[in-house]
Amino acid sequence: MLRARFKLFWQRNWIWLLIIGGTVLMILLPMWYLTGMEESVRRYIIGINVASLPWGVLQTLIFVGFLYLLQYGGGFVRFKKAKIDASRVDVRFADVIGLAEGKREAWEVVQLLKDRAQLKRIGGKILRGILMIGPPGCGKTMLAKAIATEAGLPFLSIAGSEFVEIFVGVGAARVRKLFKQARQYAQAYGGCIIFLDELEVVGRSRVFHDAFGGNSEGNSTLNQLLVEMDGLVDSDAHVVVVGAMNANEDVLDPALLRPGRFDRKISIGRPNLQERQEIFEYYARKIQMDPAVDFGRLARKTVYKTPADIENILKEASLIAIRNKHDTVAYKELSEAIERIELGAARRLNLTPHEREMTAYHEAGHLIVLYLTHPTNDVFKASIIQRGGTLGVVHSIPREELYSSDRNTLLAHVKVALSGYVSEKLKYGVTTDGVSADFANAMSYAHAMVWKYGMGTNGFVGDFTVIPKEQLSENLKEQLNRETQAILKTAMGEVEATLKAEWAILERYVRELLLKDELDYDEIAAIFMSHGKPPKILPQPAPPLLDGSPGQSPESSP
Repeated sequence: MLRARFKLFWQRNWIWLLIIGGTVLMILLPMWYLTGMEESVRRYIIGINVASLPWGVLQTLIFVGFLYLLQYGGGFVRFKKAKIDASRVDVRFADVIGLAEGKREAWEVVQLLKDRAQLKRIGGKILRGILMIGPPGCGKTMLAKAIATEAGLPFLSIAGSEFVEIFVGVGAARVRKLFKQARQYAQAYGGCIIFLDELEVVGRSRVFHDAFGGNSEGNSTLNQLLVEMDGLVDSDAHVVVVGAMNANEDVLDPALLRPGRFDRKISIGRPNLQERQEIFEYYARKIQMDPAVDFGRLARKTVYKTPADIENILKEASLIAIRNKHDTVAYKELSEAIERIELGAARRLNLTPHEREMTAYHEAGHLIVLYLTHPTNDVFKASIIQRGGTLGVVHSIPREELYSSDRNTLLAHVKVALSGYVSEKLKYGVTTDGVSADFANAMSYAHAMVWKYGMGTNGFVGDFTVIPKEQLSENLKEQLNRETQAILKTAMGEVEATLKAEWAILERYVRELLLKDELDYDEIAAIFMSHGKPPKILPQPAPPLLDGSPGQSPESSP
């Protein structure tokens, strides 16, 4: 192992060692030779050489630089610092919340890297690559760091965009250099891990029929990556490539996905209710939090949020607390942080009393229908403060993670979208152009129900959007469009009936909004309860399940 490390040191630094040795030799040898000359001759020779030395050095550097650039890509092949010491990474599997399946697959790779002798004894081969796919901010990079830390191996981190250059051949040269470094580290330390982020940039499907040759550079870079991962290489060093991407795996070249390259595919998803609570608790340890903050409640209000989103919420809440000159972060700052991130910064326009009142009726209509009729969503906040180009907003959140929507849920979306329009019309007999965004949402849901999901009542089944419109008969398109309008009209009739029946509650919310500008969930639920409308029961976090992964426990942190 010591010999391998010395060999690695020589491979990484032989140029500098030769330069230093040659420089010393060039200085000592002339000095020894000049000592045998007469004083006048010696002064003349030294003067001439000193005067011409800068120009000679400059010409040599220019010549060698251009030669190196043409032959090897020169400085274009260089990476930013890719080597990251495992001790500096210091992320354990116990530090990764959730991702049970991903940690199980990753732990198997770690065990193989740690016990390569046993694997070799039974004739097996270590995995070449792990492909992690999922939304941004869900922990792909953290899981890769955990693999490197647990295995105690060198960790090379490179982004796919670093292979893309305007100069032909640079991408392939960088791939060769990356894997050469990885094999050197693997021979010295027993293994090496390459984390390749933004894999879709370098791994997109190759284009073989390109009239102008614009894709030749991308093809050559990918070809080099394919060869390095599972091709004719001169080393059996244990190099594992961990690829991460946010896009669908369909964009990758099929050759990259075959066995022998990316052998394992790990789907990294958003955390569930229990995991979100644990993530809040973990990041809150670094912040002065109000003891009254209920992390379970925050977890329920951040459905579909990623760990990165949760960390950002706590950071934003800290800034708000400092701005308000508070010593701790309370639930109010956390709620305001969620609003700022979701809805944008508040800005107060100088509305006329009539505009402000119409906005209040519009948002109260959304609020009533959402709270009373929606089967899956709940109200987070109602506001008539201007944000993001809107005069008001009713912010809703799902009560729990749902990965599909039935007809009742989609119809509820349509009704909530139309409720502001209906409320304005019932109160004033006319409506404003502020309903355009609501109409767009309602139309998109109703159109999808009829054209894509077979949820109409006219008997048509199928996804008609996959058929080119010119191949659909005008009669069929008219019937589908009539069915879309029928859904909208039916939904509007049901909304009108609901608002008329609950008009007294709607008027109460209008008064509260005009008085306070904003209403939080607790205030909204209290008003409904005073009118005999209790809130729907929110799901409670389930106790954590031990999945058998290393370091997994109820106290695990992200």
